[in-house]
Amino acid sequence: MLYHLFDYLNVNYYIPGSGLYRYITFRALAAVFTSLFISLIIGKKIINFLRRKQLGETVRELGLSGQKEKEGTPTMGGIIIILATLIPVLLFCKLNNIYIIILVISTIWMGIIGFLDDFLKIHKKNKVGLKGKFKVLGQISLGIFVGVVLYTNKDIVIKEKIEGSHNIEFAKDFYPKEKTFKTTIPFFKNNQFDYGKVLKWIGMDEKESEDLVWIILIPVVITIVTAVSNGANLTDGIDGLAAGSSAIIVTTLALFAYVSGNIMMADYLNLMYIPNSGEIVIFSAAFAGALIGFLWYNTYPAQIFMGDTGSLTIGGVIAVLAIVLRKELLIPVLCGIFLIENLSVILQVIYFKYTKKKYGEGKRIFLMSPLHHHFQKLGYHESKIVTRFWIIGIMLAIFCIITLKVR
Repeated sequence: MLYHLFDYLNVNYYIPGSGLYRYITFRALAAVFTSLFISLIIGKKIINFLRRKQLGETVRELGLSGQKEKEGTPTMGGIIIILATLIPVLLFCKLNNIYIIILVISTIWMGIIGFLDDFLKIHKKNKVGLKGKFKVLGQISLGIFVGVVLYTNKDIVIKEKIEGSHNIEFAKDFYPKEKTFKTTIPFFKNNQFDYGKVLKWIGMDEKESEDLVWIILIPVVITIVTAVSNGANLTDGIDGLAAGSSAIIVTTLALFAYVSGNIMMADYLNLMYIPNSGEIVIFSAAFAGALIGFLWYNTYPAQIFMGDTGSLTIGGVIAVLAIVLRKELLIPVLCGIFLIENLSVILQVIYFKYTKKKYGEGKRIFLMSPLHHHFQKLGYHESKIVTRFWIIGIMLAIFCIITLKVR
């Protein structure tokens, strides 16, 4: 809203300072500061409100050190993250930008699903919460929404760099805007993969593959949204782990958004240029600021848990960010913490069932899954586990940033 106000004032009245709002870097920094400020201010108020309403976490007995002390800690803290993200976005972003519309809807969408789950667990004293099939249905419906918008909206286009071009005018280094469904393959020089080629491989011609590319695109989007959302949900098991890991991921995606949405940087790095994607930098900055502000209250010993309101939202939004930036193939590396947490649960379940069927007694690979609980069982303190996971997350983020140059 402020962007549109100051743009109007700058164009019509030339008010000093109003032109600053045209700069993505200024608005991104303003969004970070605002989201941090909001999360710190409203965080305490929300914690006190949840305590008064006795909306605390019911902790299952898992035999973990310090577990029972967390009984009654306020949950649904994801509300802090959502509010601290959306308010700066509404203030500093171009609200008619298609990418901002997709991201705002995704945030609210997943927030509602997570809130319903937390509400049923706490207020209705239902330990199961929202049934798994309804969570998955919500994730699938978000994937369908994002996939359909990507396929149908005419503003979602790319411009590819002309091989060997070195014009002084950067715009001439790129082909015209193209409505295509190419994504980035890391570490390759000519690093675009077109989802439509999958249909060509099975015998469809050029026109058919363009018309029916949604058959590939939408299932891919659904899979990514569901996997990353569930990965973030599983990672949210000890104080500060999910929020800190997510802040690292989102900050990295903000950098990708900046270079992909800036024609000079795209030209220099020989990247796919995504018109109008610069606004994603501001959303990502607000999101990262909200996550860091939430950590003020969520680090050990946590004063509040994010609950599914936060974890499902975080995972869903990270997935959508990566998809719209055409960086979804980097997710296994960038979201490596989420991936190993997911895999630890899947492997544990498969191995237990296999050994029970073969030997009559189920055996386990890990002392407990997800993986962070395995290290707790080994006697590591929560803070040490979280810090080391953050360090791994930073290393993975740096590795992903290197892909911008190493191709």
